[in-house]
Amino acid sequence: MTESNPDIEISRRRLLGTVGAAGAAGLALGGASGALAHSALAGSGGGSATGAAGSLSSLGATRVAFDGDHQAGITTPLQAKGHVLAFDLAPGAGRTEAAALLRRWSETARRLMAGETAPTADSGIALDAGPSSLTVTFGFGHSFFERTGLTARRPTALDPLPDFSSDRLDAQRSNGDLWVQIGANDALVAFHALRALQKDAGEAARVRWQMNGFNRSPGATGTPMTARNLMGQVDGTGNPKPSEPDFDKRIFVPAQGPGPADHAWMGGGSYAVVRRIRMLLDDWDKQSLAQQEQVIGRTKATGAPLTGGGETTEMQLDKIGTDGKPVIPSNAHARISAPEQNGGAAMLRRPFSFHDGIGPDGAPDAGLLFICWQADPLRGFVPVQRKLDRGDALSAFIRHESSGLYAVPPGPRSGEYVGQRLLEG
Repeated sequence: MTESNPDIEISRRRLLGTVGAAGAAGLALGGASGALAHSALAGSGGGSATGAAGSLSSLGATRVAFDGDHQAGITTPLQAKGHVLAFDLAPGAGRTEAAALLRRWSETARRLMAGETAPTADSGIALDAGPSSLTVTFGFGHSFFERTGLTARRPTALDPLPDFSSDRLDAQRSNGDLWVQIGANDALVAFHALRALQKDAGEAARVRWQMNGFNRSPGATGTPMTARNLMGQVDGTGNPKPSEPDFDKRIFVPAQGPGPADHAWMGGGSYAVVRRIRMLLDDWDKQSLAQQEQVIGRTKATGAPLTGGGETTEMQLDKIGTDGKPVIPSNAHARISAPEQNGGAAMLRRPFSFHDGIGPDGAPDAGLLFICWQADPLRGFVPVQRKLDRGDALSAFIRHESSGLYAVPPGPRSGEYVGQRLLEG
């Protein structure tokens, strides 16, 4: 299929035009329902899109805007499928090549998130799907600034993370000049974006590492619920909420704040810490339910703290049981990571689970693609991880295998590409 093939271009646009009243509610962020998506077009044996258009469920019709104050994929509700990957600029590539690449990537992401085809040589993978809450998010690693001659504009918040005693990091699956996060509620839509961006990289950048993840599909539960991880635990209860008055202060860099003027390009942006955390699931599953709940500090069924109530009930960290010990153990994960135990440090956790097969020992290579967002990692991720590193009961059942820290610039204005204020400022 070539760039000039009109059938592909028309087909995805026709899809968006068939949403009608039934799908209109799904066009707003977070409006996806649990209805199963279905093909809106019949394809001929020759591969071109023909036939009458059908209605599109709100799951497929939900569209997230590419342009805005902040990049998509930060506060967007968790999606069912995700890809995270890092690129290194090719030898000899610098600022000019990086700007051209970000321009191409931004145009492709803008079109795909709108439910349109890729601007060049669309593969047709997502031919009969709507945007399906697709988001594409771009960030810059520490090394990007040397490669582009922009070290004076590199924020101090992007300084390398400290070493942690529990780290078992693979350097080949860590860091990178450029970072991309893709999420969607349809696996083919997500893969389509992955292929398009990889092809867009051309000779300018090479994939350093790539990881695939998943979450529960929207509508899989009777009512919306906090996600569970592969240990079966409700995961993300303590996340800061956009409705909280200090949310933006915690998660996004101030538009006009402290720091040199050279760093103003990050105003409205955020910092992403990305960690591949393998879960030792066979060891975990050998623990009794009571032991698992003591490790976490919350009940497995509901996510409620061991001190009682529901999932969102505040933990009573000073409550003592009949045995004279804290009801929530001193080394429980929920206690150690609680903001009130870390000077108010908070981060927005937005992970994907992963499963990359069974190892030679028969154990699953599975766990969490941990992604957290904060205005300053030195005040968000680092202090919390330091405490967890010293005495978290969960540490015996997890292994940190890769790590990256990325400066994620603000969302682009209409017609602008991501990072333009840095690369052309």
